[in-house]
Amino acid sequence: MSTAAAPAPQSGRTITTNIPARLDRLPWSRWHWSIVIGLGTVWILDGLEVTVVGNIAGRLSEPGSGLSISSGQVTGVAAALYVAGACVGALFWGRLTDRFGRKKLFMITLAVYLAATALTAVSTEAWWFFLFRFLTGFGIGGEYAAINSAIDELIPANYRGRVDLVINGSFWLGAVGGSLLSILALNTDVLPAGVGWRLTFALGAVLALVILLVRRHVPESPRWLLIHGRDGEAEEIVTGIERRVRAEKGEALAEPEGELEIHQRKSVTFTEIARTVFGRYRKRAVLGFSLFIGQAFLYNAITFGFGAILTKFFDVPADHTGYYFAVIAVGNFCGPLLLGHLFDTVGRRVMISSTYLLSGLLLFGTAWLFDRGSLGAGTLTACWCAVLFFASAGASSAYLTVSEIFPMETRAMSIALFYALGTAAGGISGPLLFADLTSTGKVGDTVLAFQIGAGLMCAAGLVAVFLAVNAERRSLEDIARPLTAAAGRARTAARPADGPQGPSAPPAAGRT
Repeated sequence: MSTAAAPAPQSGRTITTNIPARLDRLPWSRWHWSIVIGLGTVWILDGLEVTVVGNIAGRLSEPGSGLSISSGQVTGVAAALYVAGACVGALFWGRLTDRFGRKKLFMITLAVYLAATALTAVSTEAWWFFLFRFLTGFGIGGEYAAINSAIDELIPANYRGRVDLVINGSFWLGAVGGSLLSILALNTDVLPAGVGWRLTFALGAVLALVILLVRRHVPESPRWLLIHGRDGEAEEIVTGIERRVRAEKGEALAEPEGELEIHQRKSVTFTEIARTVFGRYRKRAVLGFSLFIGQAFLYNAITFGFGAILTKFFDVPADHTGYYFAVIAVGNFCGPLLLGHLFDTVGRRVMISSTYLLSGLLLFGTAWLFDRGSLGAGTLTACWCAVLFFASAGASSAYLTVSEIFPMETRAMSIALFYALGTAAGGISGPLLFADLTSTGKVGDTVLAFQIGAGLMCAAGLVAVFLAVNAERRSLEDIARPLTAAAGRARTAARPADGPQGPSAPPAAGRT
């Protein structure tokens, strides 16, 4: 346990603690499942939101919908505002998450999402719809920083990779639900034109409320508490977790190995964050940018013109494209689900680079078959499933990567920065580029769209070959030593780094 325990927050003290080692040595338990359910299910809402809006755009623009808006405004202006809200929200809430704590922010950001999506459901004017699409994105963007930070800091090192991948991949469960839900919402024999779309948004608010109630029981990150002078609270939380796990397993827990000496402080300046991310860890910054840009463009190459490609080239009715999207969404979720454990066993560098390269090469192959006229609607969808099976695992690993390769004091802000960059590239640059290519109805233009996405994905995979960090089964403090760690006194039991980049930051390894 910590050698210094304070009843009230203090800073400026130097303490020695084994709390990170105690969290990392825990076996998997029901308590960890509660963390996954309480924090991870929000990505299902994100997938639901994005998919529903795209699929019900046609219904919203029809007379009787109760909203005077065009289909182009829904998929153009409203979609862009949602993306802009997510980018701004990630950066705004990310900074507050590092400063005020994970729990406070993951409660606030979900409440913002809940309120905004509920108010979207009662829109009567286009400006109202646009405003609350922006605020919905604003809440979701903040969730990415707060949730990924909390998950990585609460999940044991041996399971962190697979858990993070599956949670980020659960976006596609929401996409499946959104596709099927939109089919119901578009059916005027079941629901009136002005009611179905409102109920889909209202359902999102109800699900968010349920998650909010479950999330109340998720504790603050003990790692964050330690650094911010609240080690007494951290000790109390970890002792309670150990008690529950011990009672469930019916046996004594393994002894924690390793200690960390830190100098407590309440905040880190933007200058320190910038110097850390772009100075000390500039190679890791290049890696993060590459991974996010690659996956953003690959996904836009396929999904942005998804419906148009099926209708223009294969005469699939517009109200049937949701079935095809549900199929590729299932393929997307299966990737992280089935490959996730390999990121903890085979290793980060091998799995990140291979999933990026494989998905890029498969998309090149799909483009070649499409150009030859060898594909139909079903076989093209099957090819997309194969591409996205690997791409989804790779894209999820991008979030995992940026959440674990930078020091804890900058973690949420780092996630926010790279998320905002990837989202902006995918939601702004991507649509501007791919809209022109996929809307022409020319085979060569669509082939070019596929090739651009595939090329950037392969390029990111090659960057990962040389710059990916071997973070599997290592404590976060060993991967990137906290800025508050006392020089020369950080000791963990995690295995040392290897590969071209060598140990991350000044070495913090060695058994006590």
